[in-house]
Amino acid sequence: MVSEFPPDVAVVGAGPIGLAIAWRCAVRGLRVVVHDPDPGSGAVYAAAGMLAPVAEAYFGEHELTGLLTESAARWPAFAAELAAASGTDLGYRSEGTLMVGLTTDDLAVARRLWAYQQGLGLPVTPLRPSELRDREPALSPRTRGGAYAGTDHQVDPRRLVSALRTATERAGGVLVPTPVQRLTEVTAGTTVVAAGCGTAALTGLPVRPVKGQVLRLRAPDGPGFQHVIRGFADGEQVYLVPRQDGEVVVGATSEERTDTMVTSGAVLRLLRAATDLVPEVAEYELIEALAGLRPGSPDNAPILGPLPGRPGVLAATGHHRHGIVLTPVTADLIADLIATGTPDPLLAPFTPQRLGRVASRPPDTAAPARRSAAAALTPQEESWN
Repeated sequence: MVSEFPPDVAVVGAGPIGLAIAWRCAVRGLRVVVHDPDPGSGAVYAAAGMLAPVAEAYFGEHELTGLLTESAARWPAFAAELAAASGTDLGYRSEGTLMVGLTTDDLAVARRLWAYQQGLGLPVTPLRPSELRDREPALSPRTRGGAYAGTDHQVDPRRLVSALRTATERAGGVLVPTPVQRLTEVTAGTTVVAAGCGTAALTGLPVRPVKGQVLRLRAPDGPGFQHVIRGFADGEQVYLVPRQDGEVVVGATSEERTDTMVTSGAVLRLLRAATDLVPEVAEYELIEALAGLRPGSPDNAPILGPLPGRPGVLAATGHHRHGIVLTPVTADLIADLIATGTPDPLLAPFTPQRLGRVASRPPDTAAPARRSAAAALTPQEESWN
């Protein structure tokens, strides 16, 4: 039951980011309300759940890599605490990730990236083809080489959202199944906008949709491999994420598009690359093909902190392909800011202020979004974290 008094915190959006912030605030004793017409049904439903600070460390993203590494280090304790609070198995697995190259050209591209990652001090262990297949015999004998990232883990995003919802409600948070069209509809001490791509229409922030298509397969007798496998196969990038229940997630495209149509070409490319790396995948059942929209920012880093000129409104959006791995650190930083009023230094590179004048535009004068209103987005389009 909602109190007659305004809540201390209102969170707009019940994806993993919004729910984790709500949970962290609720356990601090704050009165929390989460607004979402269909919690947990957003585009996180399509996410693979890789916790990959090493494999996701790309050129020119030094500050983001630091945040990824920090959040990944928090994941073991976060997962244990959330599992205990919710009574839910999150599907958290820590076997690590194998990064591979199928052809000589693929391996050359991959080695350049691995050298960059090693230069940042990240734990990347090069492996010869025989060492790769010792770890994962299911890998194709054509694979030319690879590397091991032992700190890159995984979690099941669908279980994560379910656990966060349960933990939030058990801590006293209230979920309100109504959409928010304008922030003026929300009354609270602090409003946190964690609405994925819908954040653009609510705040004017330059959050754009980035389409990703993904497949889910099922192995009849369970996957024949244990590690997450990320690779280059004839120039195509692909990942395979094995679940303990027999599911394997294969993904994902990255397209500057706003539709959520699954295309035959994307399915073909993903399956061809996946079977090139792990041939037995060709015998798995195809159980789902879907697309979601990741919320991207101009620099593909998250947007975290107070909106310029809008007291009491915080953003927690723009996580692009990193929403799941960044869930713990985002929740901690935003909840701490709400509770103490003092921003953690980790927030400094990711505040809305870095985006310049565009970050302070009110929604009615902001540059037109590709989808003009949050209400026009389907639940699966709201955020893919």
